[in-house]
Amino acid sequence: MSHMSRILGAVAFAGALSVAALQPAAAQTKVKFTLDWKFEGPAAGFVVAMDKGYYKAEGLDVTIDSGANSTEGINRVASGTYDMGFADINSLIRFRDKNPALALKGVMMLYDVPPFAIVTLKKNGISGPKGLEGKTLGAPAPDGAYAQWKSFVKENGIDAAKVKIENVGFPVREPMLKDGKVDAITGFSFSSYFNLVNAGVPADQIQVMLMANHGLVLYGNVVMANPDFAAKNPDAVKAFIRATIKGWADSIKDPASAVKSVLKRNDVARESVELPRLKMAIEQNILTPYVKQNGMGGVDMARLARAIEQISVSYEFTNRPKPEDIFTDAFLPPPAQRKVM
Repeated sequence: MSHMSRILGAVAFAGALSVAALQPAAAQTKVKFTLDWKFEGPAAGFVVAMDKGYYKAEGLDVTIDSGANSTEGINRVASGTYDMGFADINSLIRFRDKNPALALKGVMMLYDVPPFAIVTLKKNGISGPKGLEGKTLGAPAPDGAYAQWKSFVKENGIDAAKVKIENVGFPVREPMLKDGKVDAITGFSFSSYFNLVNAGVPADQIQVMLMANHGLVLYGNVVMANPDFAAKNPDAVKAFIRATIKGWADSIKDPASAVKSVLKRNDVARESVELPRLKMAIEQNILTPYVKQNGMGGVDMARLARAIEQISVSYEFTNRPKPEDIFTDAFLPPPAQRKVM
């Protein structure tokens, strides 16, 4: 055997070794995941799970992209552009009504209480839902909170004819409230509140009316899985949920560390805003009494049935979905593994 062939043999052997070393990584299941919004405080649990290697430890190669609103993720996951995503379950209910053949479902509830809110300033003198009568409400047409307006009106006996609705764009919504061009706005509590603080409105002047505190039994954002992806990769969906719950458990225990994973992905985000935003989402939307008792990720199907009923006030169903069309607990770990505190 010549010197050269010995060298080539050794190189080939080393090459085979390095390929063998790469084999486990090659076996990782790719998961494309879309958020509902930008990399802000409330995205912490997902990016913490990524940065701490929880997804990787489960054999997953996860990519996480930002989104533009609380409904966009539904189309991204339904079309198969993304394998899994995070979006508003109430928008998913309406989507399933229009697309009954597409078995897109939620697999892990995160916002046990939705952040849907009416936000106003103290000086506008709106003390409760009825106080909106005679006022102008700024509401972006695609806004997840505005979609619940008719249900909110019904639950609180508001005379809707006495409320002027102005369709405003997302970027100008809070500035218009600040400048007195509208008296109140619809929005996600932790978005509108901190957008106003960011714009220089004193925190003690901002009033946030959570719709959940005024008769709405709806759920909020849920993790969904593309039906084809879930059928082919059930273990990957289960693994994603396990890792995500770990990421959220860490974020709940130590929000100050968790928010760093958000900040490094968003050049314009500031810790002074994103940390309190994350804490507000945990306190009001994520770590509810139900979640403390039952662990993260599940839903009460009777409550989901009431939520679908409540949506029918704002939305006319043609193929009203059942709770089991909207959510499955088949991918959730046992309750003991879902405790987050």
